[in-house]
Amino acid sequence: MSARQKQLSQVLLENTGISEEDYEDARKIRKEKGGNISEILLRKKMITEDQLLESFSILYDIPFWPKLPLDTMDAGTADQIPIQFLKKYFMVPLESREKAADTENHSEVADPAYHAEPGCIIAVNDPSQFQPLDDLIRIIRPDHFQVVLSTRESILSAINISYDLNRDSAEQLVQDMEDNSTTIISEIEGTADLLDDTSDAPIIKLVNHIISQSIKARASDIHIEPYQDSFKVRYRVDGILYDLLTPPKWIQPALTSRIKVMAKMNIAEKRLPQDGRLEVKIGDQDIDVRVSTIPISFGERVVMRLLNKTTSLIELSDLGLSPESLKLLKMLVTSPNGVILVTGPTGSGKTTTLYAVLSSINKPDINIITIEDPVEYQLRGISQIQVNPKIELTFARGLRSIVRQDPDVVLVGEIRDRETADIAVQSALTGHLVFSTLHTNDSASAITRLVDIGVEPFLISSSVIAVAAQRLVRVLCTECKEPYVPDDVTLETIGITPEQLRNGSIYSAKGCPNCLNTGYKGRIAIIEMMVMTSELKSLILKTFDANQIKEAAQMISLRQDGIHKILNGITTIEEVLRVTQH
Repeated sequence: MSARQKQLSQVLLENTGISEEDYEDARKIRKEKGGNISEILLRKKMITEDQLLESFSILYDIPFWPKLPLDTMDAGTADQIPIQFLKKYFMVPLESREKAADTENHSEVADPAYHAEPGCIIAVNDPSQFQPLDDLIRIIRPDHFQVVLSTRESILSAINISYDLNRDSAEQLVQDMEDNSTTIISEIEGTADLLDDTSDAPIIKLVNHIISQSIKARASDIHIEPYQDSFKVRYRVDGILYDLLTPPKWIQPALTSRIKVMAKMNIAEKRLPQDGRLEVKIGDQDIDVRVSTIPISFGERVVMRLLNKTTSLIELSDLGLSPESLKLLKMLVTSPNGVILVTGPTGSGKTTTLYAVLSSINKPDINIITIEDPVEYQLRGISQIQVNPKIELTFARGLRSIVRQDPDVVLVGEIRDRETADIAVQSALTGHLVFSTLHTNDSASAITRLVDIGVEPFLISSSVIAVAAQRLVRVLCTECKEPYVPDDVTLETIGITPEQLRNGSIYSAKGCPNCLNTGYKGRIAIIEMMVMTSELKSLILKTFDANQIKEAAQMISLRQDGIHKILNGITTIEEVLRVTQH
């Protein structure tokens, strides 16, 4: 063992709590299979990356910055160094500026290196790799530089931002295509990192740019909409569509064909709707893209749904429920049997809510099976079935088979017809807990909808235990929201009383760079929960009129839940008015 390795083992033993036996085990693995001892320790989860880097910091006398100052990125880096080189060796050069002295997001002890004179800071993950560091210094030729240690995640984020700053603008790409109208359409590997793609074809660059910019803006959908003499590219952020680009009409066929090639769709078929999917990587993010095309009068309309698979599922506590509603929901989802419905229009977060519910009850002693269209997120420990109409695997047929698999909990993606509704109800009556969704405007209308489908009222009253209706409202940006007092007409329209106003504050959306000048960042659910009491069950046997059911139900309405979030400074009056009816 070298002197340096002896020192590393001493530092690790003194500072990480790792036992000598664990370290010896790692050494044996290294002796048998080769490799780096620190990588073995990380892979076996004997130490964390932060612990290793803190040990390196002591050993090599190099500062450790858990988070890098991403506002000091230099777009010129991309002109000199291939992105593949930096990602291979996990290193990135940054500009050193006075504003980088903000140590709030860095190590707890203020580091003098943060106050370095303007020059170059080079962040590395493994200080023992001297040769790549020498090569990097030789390429960029800094007047003076400071080496710091950082995590792989922070370095990858810095690399991606640096290269994204340098990417051609959409307008420049369109101009390049106008200068040379011969476009090349060639297939690249679907899971390739878009930032690594070095294709010179302008159409490929343009598609990659559209997808990467949409992901950077936290968009959920990309729309490509053709018109008579133009076409438009828009993306949906927090439920609102924004214009991204308006290229010349002649680019439309090439852009559509490129997307269809990536999604492995038939580019020759332009008369029928098609569905496809592709996977892309943006740095450390894995994005699943669902592509849908339909023929309209002026070409093919394309919509791409972006699902970030690296985003962790939200917990029940993150849904935005009041403490009373959260307690009620936790009690309902532990019921031994019955039907629990979540209602709302498309894109109101019904599936996300149900995933949060399933995650909360997912235990080894419970058998959970779902049938969905599509399966949006993989849930560990839960069996998920994808609907496939081509082989006649419908919700009804899948559900009929699921009940023979001895499930405790069943999730049906959507109740669309009488057959599915009947099997769901029968499953609940025979001892299963069933979750599903309906497209209705409020919770009371779900009863009317079930009767309309063909379910008998006495079966509804016997099986349904709760209906939750929800909408998504945008959350105010915490950096730029401003308090104000609305006029009396606005307060009367939304239904806020003077007494409520005295006990809360109302904010307006302003807009800043942090929220892309929209005034909002992220979304939260407003929910009304109708629990089927004995009085409601008796009423349903007499009438299924939604208005009467709503009057009889003792619940906080969507509007009232929205008002609660307005007064707590979470959202605005305009947002609640946009998604609720009085």
